[in-house]
Amino acid sequence: MVGDWYWSYEWACHTQLAAPQPPYSDDVWPAGTTEGAIYDCARGITLTDPFPDDVVRRWSPIPPWGSPPDPAELAEDAIAAMNLRAIQIGSTPYTSENCPQADPCIGIIGYPQYFWVADEGPSTWGPITRTAAAGPYSVTATAQVDRIEWDMGNGEVVTCTTPGIPYQDSYGKDPSPECGYVYQEDGYYVLTASSYWVVEWAGMGQSGTIELDLAQSHQIVMGEAQVINQ
Repeated sequence: MVGDWYWSYEWACHTQLAAPQPPYSDDVWPAGTTEGAIYDCARGITLTDPFPDDVVRRWSPIPPWGSPPDPAELAEDAIAAMNLRAIQIGSTPYTSENCPQADPCIGIIGYPQYFWVADEGPSTWGPITRTAAAGPYSVTATAQVDRIEWDMGNGEVVTCTTPGIPYQDSYGKDPSPECGYVYQEDGYYVLTASSYWVVEWAGMGQSGTIELDLAQSHQIVMGEAQVINQ
């Protein structure tokens, strides 16, 4: 697409609807035809030459850039351009550089655990908007996470509708005001965060909703607090 011109592979030129349309008495119309439309066809169009000298007018029963695409397929193209991805999990007991995810520290059972989106951004939480086009047709989609379902790895699931709040040492034993949990038994748990996205799209006189989910997991180790007597 260049300006209001759309490339036609069949005609091998940039095209647009002729405005105004010539009268039916014009020789460019097939004899006795009142269907279809007249289009401008230009091979020398550039960004700095909005109306080149080599324009030829042609009739076509359908737009020369092709039949209208399925708007739902354009919506899928718009979603693909968003590069949506599962979140990077933020959780206690991963609270400092001394407790990396690759070598998990032991959380204390009975103490509040915090969960949050460690890489919050348009592609992990939203909102994010993209437009996909085919010829003169376009669809715009906006995606936003509706909720994250945190599977605790013990059969319980916590649903959070916010990105959560990262834990800080000053919080002590206070529970997370947004997204948290308390383990009651020690052991190894696979924590899984499933992000449920809702995508609203509109274009070409239609609209719709697409839902999808993306998941990420890591391991948490829970144990009892140890008291050392000296």
